[in-house]
Amino acid sequence: MPKKKTFALRINPEVMEAVEKWAADEFRSTNGQLEWIISKALKEAGRYPKKPKGA
Repeated sequence: MPKKKTFALRINPEVMEAVEKWAADEFRSTNGQLEWIISKALKEAGRYPKKPKGA
């Protein structure tokens, strides 16, 4: 499994509550839901990191 970088996130409590509910509805952890949201936004913006060739 690839290493993951940790960081502190300051977030509005109401937004966090909405993410937690969404995560529960999707059977994901809150962290997993945030990763999914960020990945989706990066892909839609054309900014998702490309995998190196041969990986």
